[in-house]
Amino acid sequence: LEAEREEYLGYSKYDYTNKNTTNSRNGKSKKTVKSDLGLFDLDIPRDREGSFEPQIVKKHQTDISRLESSIIGICM
Repeated sequence: LEAEREEYLGYSKYDYTNKNTTNSRNGKSKKTVKSDLGLFDLDIPRDREGSFEPQIVKKHQTDISRLESSIIGICM
């Protein structure tokens, strides 16, 4: 998720020389998701403008069972 936010913003955490945007990192928020293994918390990165939309675990998504199955399928 951190890599997604870095790609979205266009610069790495301490690389301000490549920063071509007024948007910046704004911490993380906690999100509880359900998987085949039970409930667990994720730290979801945020941006100051609130325009970052994670693609791996989307906004408002609370069940990642299908994502988990896809990852296991790729690894086997």
